[in-house]
Amino acid sequence: MQRDDLADFLRRRRLAIRPADVGLAEGPRRRTAGLRREEVALLAGMSTDYVVRLEQGRSAQPSVQMLSALARALRLTEDERDHLFHLAGHQPPRAAGGVTHARPGLLRMLDLLGDTPAMVGSDLGETLAQNRMGMLLMGDQTRLRGDLRFHVWRWFMDEDWRAQYPAEDTEHHSRVVVADLRATAARRHGDADVDGLVRRLLAASPEFAARWGEHEVKVRRSDRKSFLNRQVGVVHVDCETLVTPDLRQMLLVLTPQPGTDAAEKLALLSVVGLQQFTS
Repeated sequence: MQRDDLADFLRRRRLAIRPADVGLAEGPRRRTAGLRREEVALLAGMSTDYVVRLEQGRSAQPSVQMLSALARALRLTEDERDHLFHLAGHQPPRAAGGVTHARPGLLRMLDLLGDTPAMVGSDLGETLAQNRMGMLLMGDQTRLRGDLRFHVWRWFMDEDWRAQYPAEDTEHHSRVVVADLRATAARRHGDADVDGLVRRLLAASPEFAARWGEHEVKVRRSDRKSFLNRQVGVVHVDCETLVTPDLRQMLLVLTPQPGTDAAEKLALLSVVGLQQFTS
């Protein structure tokens, strides 16, 4: 671990970011050129004291999870993210055929969406980043590891995850997630990550195997979803998906369905989440 260089790099990257770049107000009394340490801590989901110790070269070796959170908070490019991992004495996330790091432009769009739930995902259904409202509505998916990173795996293998959706939506959602994976598997033919995920699902889930055998293909562009949120109940949203030119990353934006009480429930959820954070 290159402690001094790590501290210098984190400090310089923090000072290079304007609050507006990450969806924060400038404020009339701001003296810091870039972000404050407490703002980085908020964006990364860690304590301000930990950020201070990192920047002062007084911390123990940060974990891979902490580094990933800092990379997202500081809007690092892939090259900068890899450099951060090397300085901390870790190997950068494996690139392979997929992606593990949300594009900076998509992260900025997340910030601009404010109280609209949104997330950045890979074409294999990994959640690469979420905004605050996305986490409040769907839970923090960015810290999941192993096969739980993949939405399709959680859907077929995790009963608690499926319980977040109304039972009447099960048939539709099962069909959609498998059809989307089919399209990715064809586009990334021979990719070890895709083939491995499909192989493990076929062995573990008879339900997935049956759906896979239907050979239905459909890339998700837009959809309607209902979430069973513990705080506010059922929230009905329209889902719009914006895909990058290389088809490897997508921005999923969730807006209240017209004619439902989703807007009011999302507003309440935002207040409840703020109370939880400040309590």
